[in-house]
This record gives sequence, C-alpha cells and structure tokens, in this order.
Amino acid sequence: MLGRLPVLTSLRGYQSAWIRNDITAGLAIAAVAIPSAIAYPAIAGLPPEVGVYSSILPLLGYALFGPSRKLIVGPDAAVMTVLAAVLATTMVHTPQDRVVIASALALAVGVFCLIGSRLHLGVLASFLSKPILVGFISGISISILVGQIGRFTGLRIESDGLIPPLVELLQKSDSIHWPSVLLGLVMLAILLALKRSPIPGPVVVVVLAVAASALFDFEGKGIKVVGTLPRSLPALSLPLSPAISTRDLLLGAAAVWLVGFGSGLVAARSFGARDKFDVDANAELNGFGAANIASGLFSGFPVTVSDSRTATNISVGGRSQLSGLVAALALTISLFYLNDALRLMPQPALGAILVAAAISLIDVKSLREIWHISKLEFAFALIGMWGAISLGVLRGVVIAVAGTLLYVLLKEMRPRDAMLGQIPGQHGFYKLHRSKVAKPVPGLAVCLIQGSLLFFNVDYVKQRLKAVLEGLPKDTRWFVLDASAIVQIDSTAAEMLEDVRQACVERGLAFGLAELHIEPRKILERAGLLQKIGDAMIFDDLEDVATAFDQGQQSPKPQLGDRA
Repeated sequence: MLGRLPVLTSLRGYQSAWIRNDITAGLAIAAVAIPSAIAYPAIAGLPPEVGVYSSILPLLGYALFGPSRKLIVGPDAAVMTVLAAVLATTMVHTPQDRVVIASALALAVGVFCLIGSRLHLGVLASFLSKPILVGFISGISISILVGQIGRFTGLRIESDGLIPPLVELLQKSDSIHWPSVLLGLVMLAILLALKRSPIPGPVVVVVLAVAASALFDFEGKGIKVVGTLPRSLPALSLPLSPAISTRDLLLGAAAVWLVGFGSGLVAARSFGARDKFDVDANAELNGFGAANIASGLFSGFPVTVSDSRTATNISVGGRSQLSGLVAALALTISLFYLNDALRLMPQPALGAILVAAAISLIDVKSLREIWHISKLEFAFALIGMWGAISLGVLRGVVIAVAGTLLYVLLKEMRPRDAMLGQIPGQHGFYKLHRSKVAKPVPGLAVCLIQGSLLFFNVDYVKQRLKAVLEGLPKDTRWFVLDASAIVQIDSTAAEMLEDVRQACVERGLAFGLAELHIEPRKILERAGLLQKIGDAMIFDDLEDVATAFDQGQQSPKPQLGDRA
C-alpha cells in the first residue's frame, strides 16, 4: 500500500533540476497563504490561528494522497461562508467550541470525500451546473462583502443577510470609527492596484499594515488588531462536541462538501485546461479527503482547492507535491517566529483582503458569457445568486441544487422531434426541415425523437406524436419511430408508446421502432410492447426500414389489442 501512495507515484522520474523550482514555489505559496490564513477564519468567527493550522496540515495530507502535482489546497472564501452558515445554526458562541465543531465538520467532509471516491461520485461535482455555480458563488461573495462592514467601521454588526446589516450600519453611523474606515479603504486600494501586478497584493498589505501598526500604535488609537497567536501547532485530537447533533453535523458537512468539492473541481479543471494537466474527479476526492481529515484532526476547518495558491504554484514553476510540503514547512516556521509581528495586524486590513477576495469571486465575465449564450441559463445563475444572498448560504445550497434539478427538467421536458426523409440517389435518412432536397418516402413516415422518454415528458411527447399522426398523408401505411437518440425509457414512457401504437392501429398504420438501445429495449420487452409490435416491425437500422418497405414487406395486420 505504501508503494501505491500517489506522492510516490508522482515523484517517479523526478529530476534534480526541479528542486529549485519546487522550493521557490513553496516559499511563494507560503507568502501568499499568510494573509488569507489569518483573514479567512474571521468569516466564520474563528480565531486567526485556526487558518494557519488549516493551511499547514491539509498541505501534508494532499501532498501524500492527492493526485495532482500542481493543485494546492487551503482555505476558500466560499467554503468559509458555508461553514459560517452551519456554525450559525449551532448557537455556540465561544471560540473554542466553534473550533471544535469546525474541526468535526472538516473530519466529516473528509470522510464524505473518501466514501465518494469509493463510490465513484466524482460525477456529482458536475451536479451544480456552471451557471448556477457562478451565480451561487457570486451571491456568497456579496455576503462576504456585507460581512466586512464591522471590520471596516469598528462597529459590532449583529444582523444577518443583505439589507439588515446595512440598516444597522445607518442606525449606528454616529459610532463609526473613521480611522479604521480610512485604513481599510487605503489597504483595499492597494490590493486593487496590484491586482494585475506580479507582486502579490495581500503580502504587500500585510507587510505595510503590520509595519504601520507598529510605528503608529494603531491599537492604542482604537483600531482593532488580530491579537496574540499561539506559538505551537495543535495536538492530534478527535473533535467531539455535544453542541451539535450528529444529524446537523452530517447535513452541514454535506453542504460544505457539495460546495467545496464542486467549486474546487471547477477550479481544478480550469487550471488543468490552462496548464495542460488532467484532473481525475474521483482521485481528487481522495486528495481532498486526506486534506480535510488532516485539518479536522489538528483543529482546522474544511478546505478545498485554493485559487490564489494554485495560481502562485503554477506561475512560479512548481513541478511536484514537494512545493506544497515546502509551503507547509515555511508556514510552520512563520507561526513560530513571526508571531509578534502578525499580532499587530489591523482588522480593517484583514477586511480589505476579504473584500478583495470576494470581488475576485464575482465572475462578471462568465455571467456576461452566460447572458450572451443563453438567457435561460442566465436566469438560473440569478436564482443561484438570489438564494445565497436572500435566503442564507445553507438555504442557498438547497436553492442551487433545486435550481439545477429544475434546469435539467426544463431541458428534458420537451425533447425535439423531426420527420425524416430520403434524398434521391443517396443512402440514409435526413431531417426534412433541415434539408431542402430531402423528401418523405411515400407511404412511410419516420419520426425521430431527440431525448430520453421519462415520466415527466411523456405527455408532451404523446401530444407531439399524435399531432404528427393526424397530419400524415392518407396513403401512409407505416409509422416508424427512430429511437437512436432515446437513451432512457421508463415504465410510464412504455405505456405512452403503447397508446401511440393503439392510435396507429386505429388509423390502419403499422407501428415500428428502429435503432433501439439495449436498456430501452429491455424495458419495452418487459412491458410487453415489443411482443405486440412484432419482430417484423423492429429494426436494428433505419436502412433496414427502407429496405423492408421497398420490398413490400408488410407487418401482420394491425389488431386492436389490450393495453400494456
């Protein structure tokens, strides 16, 4: 088993020339990680050191069991917002209890990932369609923006949602600490100015903010600072808390898992397409599982693919998981030796880092593309955004999943159909509405259904087929359904096809099926429909239909039979 560890497999063929790149990339990842490691826990009301723990141990877990040489895991703003929503349902207020529950959630998410990998559930990462995922994460970003009002103003904002915090801000406007506002805006301006620069803006902001805090005694002037951080790594422990029931823990972990793995895999595939490496969703579940279990056992919170850290790793030239291990070592050293400096980090500067991160998550370009491609898909993007903003993040997850189901249903509820004909002198059948030279075969009607036949669309398909039957010329003798595009059929659809067969019999038409797939064939056989149609009117290929009809082969005389 040791020999099958992904890290050992990926290091085969490792070249000594890569060591310099991996060490440089690891140091760069650590530098970029420190600001978000301290800032992101604030979204969920967790102590800043927990972000550091969640940036170190998951790197080790993913490096050992993760399949990718380039991806870097760590805290993610979207996952932190879902985590904050889960913690808000527990009614736990002490930081220590919140840490224990967050660690328990990370452990549960890790177990979900490993189970999902064994069951090959990587496909579920695609369950949230891109439009809904883009809209949902944009809604989360707006929630993060609203959540930073307190850090920018020095106020204690107790309201949740979108509008109530703004109303509370207006009510407490006389108590706004304007030096904090000014500092936060200056730090945000620096971050936005350095957005397209090779210089990492968050690192610059941390250095400037800490230096200014030390020089001008921000804490003495009423600007809140991070405060003392521990100088040690947490001990291995099993996070157990009576403050959250097993049911709530599993439901909360499921929400975090869905968003974390969904958004993480989208990011992974994006980087894979950009840097020409493959992403195996089920293998990534193993890596994410190991990362989250490591985080949960050492007082961390759930993690997923980190956009900024992965981008840094790729841009600097990281070649293997060694870069992640170097980053973990560098962050550990920082925890021990940069403690006094990080203690002076002003809260408005952390708020500025979170605001910049939230703004970067609002994918205006993708929203614009979705609007251009499909107005319907854009509407679902807005549904995902609205769910996260108006109903809260946990309900937003439900809205996003429900929106995806509705989107799939709407796309499948009305399968397209087309009448087929032949082009003189050519083999095959062609859609009559697309080819001007294709003509219907006299006496033969062939109809193509483009989509599966399932309980929610059979009424529509039945109406369409009966409308086609009513419009057929009087000399039509055969009506054949081209089933080449019908991948799935259920019992309700089998009954509907029997109704269509009966309608054909009433009109004196022979009803046939062509190019049935194996699974639909088994369903229709068990339903007894194929026996009623008869072997003479079941064709493996449309060409067989044309040949049989041209040769004057007739099916047995149609009889009214019992319905299936």
